[in-house]
Amino acid sequence: MESACQYEGQHPIYAADRAVISTLGQSLDLATSFDAQAVGVAVDTFHAWWDPELKAQIERAGREGRIASYQVCDLNMPIAADLLLSRGFMGDGVIDFGTISTWVRDARYTGDIEVEIFNREIWDADGDAVFETVKARYTELVLPYA
Repeated sequence: MESACQYEGQHPIYAADRAVISTLGQSLDLATSFDAQAVGVAVDTFHAWWDPELKAQIERAGREGRIASYQVCDLNMPIAADLLLSRGFMGDGVIDFGTISTWVRDARYTGDIEVEIFNREIWDADGDAVFETVKARYTELVLPYA
């Protein structure tokens, strides 16, 4: 889906200083005031994995034709001092990519899947090694379900 803009809920830990939209459902509620071709939503595993309503909201986003992007990365534990930098390679943290990717696929999303990792150690690592790790993890943990 091509959209002019998209809403993306952010993990509730960001409500104090970054964003108060924490769930995919809240993002969809905001988007419904606009044409689906103009405003969509992002399904971001880092921000949304914990939501007990995630499956239902992904299904809703699919019905409404509003999934504008699907972003994957893992939540590493222990959490870094800056939560934003606690993102890691798929498979290094707590997120179930097979289940979430299946829900997104079943919602008829066929667009790009973005690997979005904010992590100082990964940024400082050899780029070729990072690329090979991302490619291998994506092939194993996301692609079979997407």
